[in-house]
Amino acid sequence: MNKNNAEIGKLAPDFEAAAVFDEEIGKVRLSDYRKKKYVVLFFYPLDFTFVCPTEITSFSDRFKEFKSLDTEILGVSVDSEYSHLAWLQIEREEGGLGSLTYPLVSDLKKKISSSYNMLNDSGVALRGLFIIDKQGIIQYSTTNNLSFGRSVDETLRILQAIQYVTENPDEVCPAGWEPGDETIYL
Repeated sequence: MNKNNAEIGKLAPDFEAAAVFDEEIGKVRLSDYRKKKYVVLFFYPLDFTFVCPTEITSFSDRFKEFKSLDTEILGVSVDSEYSHLAWLQIEREEGGLGSLTYPLVSDLKKKISSSYNMLNDSGVALRGLFIIDKQGIIQYSTTNNLSFGRSVDETLRILQAIQYVTENPDEVCPAGWEPGDETIYL
């Protein structure tokens, strides 16, 4: 494995890239969130596709829940910031994204996707998702086939489990753990 690739328990590869948020183009730097917020970093194949808008809007619709957990969401694809902007400017009912509550990051040169080992043979990003803690360490990752989307509920559950064991280092969460469930003491 390339030493620049993302690994569980290691510092997440940093990046600075163009991003679109609130219909404005700006810059996002992953390391700006260190010591401030958890980050859900997810990759999706391409703008203007079929499954992608269902995931992107689902994360946006549930953003308040992530925000209450001191977490930022960043969506990344190999499209340009201009493609992101165009997609955001189309209402959902017309096949666009409409307003989102988090930035869409442009990875046109595919450097971010490569550093997270998320490029398929066609040069598009896989459906990868990483949960990064406040120290910048990757605590969780998953990758899906392009044909099916991810679960926002499961992402929230895993995030809550990560936060729980971070705050309670003498405990671990069993399979299917939900907040309020019993844990296992070490």
